[in-house]
Amino acid sequence: MPSSKALLPLSIPSRLASGSIAPHSLLPPHLLKPPPSLRAARSRRHHLPVSVCARGHGRPAARDRGLRTWCGGGGGFVQSVIPGRGEMKYVLVTGGVVSGLGKGVTASSIGVVLKACGLRITSIKIDPYLNTDAGTMSPFEHGEVFVLDDGGEVDLDLGNYERFLDIKLTRDNNITTGKIYQSVIDKERKGEYLGKTVQVVPHITNAIQDWIERVAMVPVDGKEGPADVCVIELGGTIGDIESMPFIEALGQFSYRVGPGNFCLVHVSLVPVMSVVGEQKTKPTQHSVRGLRGLGLTPNILACRSTKELEDNVKEKLSQFCHVPAANIVTLYDVSNIWRIPLLLRDQKAHEAILKVLNLDKVESIALEPKLDEWVARAAIFDGLQDTVRIAMVGKYTGLSDSYLSVLKALLHASVDCRRKLVVDWVASTDLEDSTAIEAPDAYKAAWDLLKGADGVLVPGGFGDRGVQGKILAAKYAREKNVPYLGICLGMQIAVVEFARHVMNLTDANSTEFDPNTKTPCVIFMPEGSKTHMGGTMRLGSRRTFFKVTDCKSAKLYGNVAYVDERHRHRYEVNPDMVPEFENAGLQFVGKDDTGRRMEIIEIPSHRYFIGAQFHPEFKSRPSKPSPLFVGLIAAASGQLDRALQDCNGHVVPAKHLLSNGAYTSTVHQNGHSKKLANGLSNGTYYANGNGVHA
Repeated sequence: MPSSKALLPLSIPSRLASGSIAPHSLLPPHLLKPPPSLRAARSRRHHLPVSVCARGHGRPAARDRGLRTWCGGGGGFVQSVIPGRGEMKYVLVTGGVVSGLGKGVTASSIGVVLKACGLRITSIKIDPYLNTDAGTMSPFEHGEVFVLDDGGEVDLDLGNYERFLDIKLTRDNNITTGKIYQSVIDKERKGEYLGKTVQVVPHITNAIQDWIERVAMVPVDGKEGPADVCVIELGGTIGDIESMPFIEALGQFSYRVGPGNFCLVHVSLVPVMSVVGEQKTKPTQHSVRGLRGLGLTPNILACRSTKELEDNVKEKLSQFCHVPAANIVTLYDVSNIWRIPLLLRDQKAHEAILKVLNLDKVESIALEPKLDEWVARAAIFDGLQDTVRIAMVGKYTGLSDSYLSVLKALLHASVDCRRKLVVDWVASTDLEDSTAIEAPDAYKAAWDLLKGADGVLVPGGFGDRGVQGKILAAKYAREKNVPYLGICLGMQIAVVEFARHVMNLTDANSTEFDPNTKTPCVIFMPEGSKTHMGGTMRLGSRRTFFKVTDCKSAKLYGNVAYVDERHRHRYEVNPDMVPEFENAGLQFVGKDDTGRRMEIIEIPSHRYFIGAQFHPEFKSRPSKPSPLFVGLIAAASGQLDRALQDCNGHVVPAKHLLSNGAYTSTVHQNGHSKKLANGLSNGTYYANGNGVHA
């Protein structure tokens, strides 16, 4: 065992990093080779990270538990350094007291502010549930399933990150308990642990840390090299049993990456008692105490409240939570969600984060974020007056998060067209004839909403419940020349409706709803699986080629030859029936590269009747709204000709584009006025006011 003096390189990191230490030949011999622990690990064929050490030696370097790098050129352990700005920085966002406080929008807004300072950002969402991914979960359980370019079915918060930061994430950016345990069990089955007892600590916790480090290095902004900062959101609430391994892993991780590379932002609730109007700090105090008891100490507190925190409340939180008052910010209710990054900027949250991460002295990083575009978006949207009403006909209307990306895409498009969006939720079952007998009031209310809308949208979905109502909605829009957009199932519904009522094929159906139908105009895809549900659909980004150049869809997309959009489906239009449909007047203007898979339908004689097999909402951005959604809103507000003439899918020139703001939505669930699953009552819903999502 070497003496303590032999550990000299660890005690003088500044001289070691600068290279001013004595030549390697003068160092004790035992420092010229890795310690026994690393040699043993190599002999067991452990896959240790390999990098170039901070001192610039070109020889491989072994990492000791990720804390330090063994210099292969001699000199012992040194801190590993990422070329460019330095080591990867991590910002962890946790939540306390209650769920639904807005960790997702807080994490996204932190990324926006840091990006505006000149940093490159990536994001990771940790979901403690045992599911491998979100693909098999009901929208009522966890909101919509967001689909990525690589086919990953992930939590909807990754949609927040992509929309806020304009990045493209991968399936590995969503960590779940199921993924972690599956990876560890696979290694155990392969014998990689060599007879060791596989335990939560250290094997699960190490797997979590390794996963974070690996994914954080993957560029997501289209540029080469890793990002500067990785923003990590831990789902759930501090104290949840299922999140304990992640809490332990993140506590170890904060030590693993070292001081100056890890910043913890804790989002908590400061309620206001309506009786006395006093802001109460006790819930946050208890939440922080629980967090500290689990080994994590917050650097910054982000307090959700209905109004800005008073100075004495900040002082009290600072005293009891051991957080400087300057590091306590208020996320109070605002008129639209795009003001959240502005709140962080105005309260100098970026300065606190940069200071914790030792980035406040870096010359290339601006201390004042450039958020002019965000200021303009928020201000202009608040002044929008003219409304456009869209009837959303679906089966999951009891929870708006089920169609979150669709709502955001509608919002992006409506702002692009300078219209204030009003969404009327119509439960598709309420449109069916059976409801007229069982609940006549609900039936009348649903049809009144549909007939009062400027446009109709039928989003994706699965199962046969409410299908007849969706067919009736498509029939109404087609016959009454009302703008219609069908997405995924909404396109298939439009095809079935056209076959039944235009081509007089009364028994036309999808094999999803009637496997024995004699006229299967929508069929199961050959490559699909009927035994396994998870990850077996046609998923991810696929290319669609325009076969008709003089169609509305191609013009909205800017007259390009093809587009890449994200898919999620098991069924497709029967290619053998396509000639019959086209002879009857239904055009298939977009197809895949084989020409056998139908992607976009149009009725040329209709004002705006378009269906897409893909999900255009997943790639919609505030400054780059989805062209098909722009077409729907433009047609519904009498601006379609301008949009088509513009030939890039925008009604307003790009330099004047706006972003999200508050929109009003009337919710009707099965015709009954009741409290919805997300806590909202029927009536006015301001999803982008003090809401949670971007």
